Amino acid sequence: MQKEDLLKILAPVGQSHLLRFWDELTPAQRQNLSSQITSQDWTKIMSWVRQALGNEQQPIPFSQLQPAPYLPLQPRNETEKKLYADARERGRQLLSGGMVAAFTVAGGQGTRLGFDGPKGTFSFTPLRQASLFQFFAEGIARYQEKYQIVFPWYIMTSPANDLPTRQFFEQHAFFGLEPKNVFFLQQGMLPAFDFQGKALLAEKDSLALSANGHGGSFAALHDSGALQDMQRRGIRYLSYWQVDNPLVTLFDPLFLGLHEIKASEMSSRALIKRDSMEKLGHFCLLDGKTMIVEYSDMPLELLQQTDSEQQLRFRAGSPAIHILNCDFIQRLTADQPDFQPHRADKKVPCIAADGSVVTPAKPNAIKLEFFLFDAITLAKNPLILATDREEQFAPIKNATGEDSPQTCREALLARSLRWLQEAGVTVPCQQDGKAPLKLEISPRLAVEPSDLVPHVQRLSALRPGSELLLE
Repeated sequence: MQKEDLLKILAPVGQSHLLRFWDELTPAQRQNLSSQITSQDWTKIMSWVRQALGNEQQPIPFSQLQPAPYLPLQPRNETEKKLYADARERGRQLLSGGMVAAFTVAGGQGTRLGFDGPKGTFSFTPLRQASLFQFFAEGIARYQEKYQIVFPWYIMTSPANDLPTRQFFEQHAFFGLEPKNVFFLQQGMLPAFDFQGKALLAEKDSLALSANGHGGSFAALHDSGALQDMQRRGIRYLSYWQVDNPLVTLFDPLFLGLHEIKASEMSSRALIKRDSMEKLGHFCLLDGKTMIVEYSDMPLELLQQTDSEQQLRFRAGSPAIHILNCDFIQRLTADQPDFQPHRADKKVPCIAADGSVVTPAKPNAIKLEFFLFDAITLAKNPLILATDREEQFAPIKNATGEDSPQTCREALLARSLRWLQEAGVTVPCQQDGKAPLKLEISPRLAVEPSDLVPHVQRLSALRPGSELLLE
């Protein structure tokens, strides 16, 4: 595309400065910049930027905020017992009927872990050093065996890690899965802007681009052809999780069954917060609509507020585990509803007007990110179901301390020991605060305690201090 054509796009939105170095660029560099510029919907983006800069986003009326109701982990009465039993049966039917697929958001790098590569390639298990991707792939394979059906796996990458992710799967022969049933899609990118609303250049021939957040999932599913692939396969529901939480139950019959019985378009698991300051988004109601309010946005008074039973009033937090209707995603991407990005002030290296490189010491720009959970407000009959933290949540986010590989391994070991006990295996007692043995159970063997029952005989004499790998 010629400079004049690009100016027709940029001038009306006040971004002509992006071509200030055009005459210095080689043909290949011009092609690169041109393709980046033409891939953006500048009119829509500039409306978001104006809102972000003008703080036009409506403030939350916290005085009107209420806790969102949620279904408990265990049924409280006979009515709920029947509902949960019916839901489990319906969930199994959905799974065996090939109506469910997996969707993993995996666009992040392992930077916070001190790891150079896509986070999904990070090795974390104690004995095999299996990666997150391997762990999930083995689980999917086991579910396919249990339900005698294929579960397609849709993996959202980012431009920064898409190629390394694909290469990782190829190098490991897709961990035994059929490549045709693993679908990679890239999340979108949005330009960064300075505080005057001018898009920044990362290089003379390149915009300063950043991933558009996990809320970009919907557009990525649509634009990549993934939704069409699901339609061809007869998929109606997506089981959604983030790549850094290996304890998640990939396909939960109860959760799926409740989702369909309640005619929900987007269902969510909820963690009951450990304390008022745990960094989880809060399930809330505003004007009768379900929404998630970030912990950083909640006033301290509400964070610490308790009810008549001295429990936290806003205690249901989001671990980012969802069921999504494919028809709902189709509607969101077709109708282009009022789905707004959030502003984040960041330090963005860029090229100054004189061509020099700027490495900022403090935030100099805004990035726009969509949050997937904002779609809950747009969904019909959103359902929230409590989950068991010890069974389903041990994210790997930090190199050390809370939510680290070490805390994840500890949670995984504790769960494995519980599963063995539930299957009828005698487990050595813990001594001096230390785990009784090193243990790793591959999801290829077991995704729930009952899967271990056929193996009880060979596990009848676990010795303290031993190592045991079950795969």
